[in-house]
Amino acid sequence: MSIRAIAVDLYRAQQKVDALLSQIEEASSQEEDVLRTELGAARLEHSMIKKMLESKKESGDYRKKFGGMSFGL
Repeated sequence: MSIRAIAVDLYRAQQKVDALLSQIEEASSQEEDVLRTELGAARLEHSMIKKMLESKKESGDYRKKFGGMSFGL
């Protein structure tokens, strides 16, 4: 998966978290419990995608730095 595609997914996940936070502010207490559960899942997804993006960016730098080296293999 390309960095651009992961970044788009991260943006969508952040939008979902923001939308749920807005809904929680206006929700009744019963709805708020359900929305908080969804918010937890959305935050977890956001965190996972963010870690994917960070690792993808790090691996690109690593390849540039050590890509031309042959270790006698």
